[in-house]
Amino acid sequence: MTAGAAGAGPRGRVTITEIARQAGVSVPTVSRVVNGRSDVSPRTRARVEELLQRYGYRRRPAAPGTRAALLDLVFNDLDSPWAVEIIRGVEEIAHAEGVGTVVSAIHGRSGAAREWMRNLRARASDGVILVTSALDTVLHEELRALGVPLVVVDPAGSPALDAPTIGAANWSGGLAATEHLLSLGHRRIGLIAGPPRLLCSRARFDGYRAALEGAGLTLDESLVVPGDFHPESGFAGCEKLLDLPEPPTAVFAASDQMALGAIEALRRRGLRVPQDMSVVGFDDLPEVRWSAPPLTTIRQPLADMGKLAVRTVLKLTRNEPPDTPRVELGTDLVVRASTAPPRQ
Repeated sequence: MTAGAAGAGPRGRVTITEIARQAGVSVPTVSRVVNGRSDVSPRTRARVEELLQRYGYRRRPAAPGTRAALLDLVFNDLDSPWAVEIIRGVEEIAHAEGVGTVVSAIHGRSGAAREWMRNLRARASDGVILVTSALDTVLHEELRALGVPLVVVDPAGSPALDAPTIGAANWSGGLAATEHLLSLGHRRIGLIAGPPRLLCSRARFDGYRAALEGAGLTLDESLVVPGDFHPESGFAGCEKLLDLPEPPTAVFAASDQMALGAIEALRRRGLRVPQDMSVVGFDDLPEVRWSAPPLTTIRQPLADMGKLAVRTVLKLTRNEPPDTPRVELGTDLVVRASTAPPRQ
């Protein structure tokens, strides 16, 4: 904890005891607010957080060899099983290490991101796992100024922050998905792509294109339709492909949720998977092994990415460098019942 005299000004150092005195609460109450505990009334929390922010109070960084007490896990959104798998991996390691986690979603809005930043300063987290890099420049600078160890999981683009990143082998996954369909005899293969602003989307598209080129095929732009990783865009994308004068015989959807949307579009057209069209996804979310039919997909090690993120950020809290600044975990093709040779 920082040392300081009673009555220190906003630019001076102040103790947690002084914060408690000015807030008219006990030292344990201030400690609960600092550590993000929920057992504090909203009115008291607001008063304590205002003082913590006024004085720029932060706990002393963990000494080498000690464990962090609290980590922030931040997503753009929490409305998909993809996020749940990351959380599962993070929680497994954090629990084993005796570390608390605070999960937040900023929804891609600067206002929500700024609110999260205010809360981060107030609770003085020991580290941040950012499952996005979509923070504006000002917030990047604020994070850097706070000196909180940071790890970025599956970065949206080239991270502006000088931080370790953890992702998956998206290019080889896109390649494997498309090569699997080619090996079955498909030659008109549609792609329901992810958002082009995301590195993972571009890598999966590049893997798809590389597989086609490796088979001596020219990329047909009409077979590539946009998506956003959600089921609705998979449904809409598959409808566009089905409306082509010559629809594809197979579809590679760049996420499992889009693949499920595509399968529903086919069902509503009275078409069967894989008899009328083969479908491949990407992620291997738990529910796709129970879809009808069970989905062939690319397994992305989402939980393992979360586990590695915790281990990496804990190393940073001990002032230890990461093993490598950029990690890409392997992806694997999982063949189930949604793919078959095209109808003759």
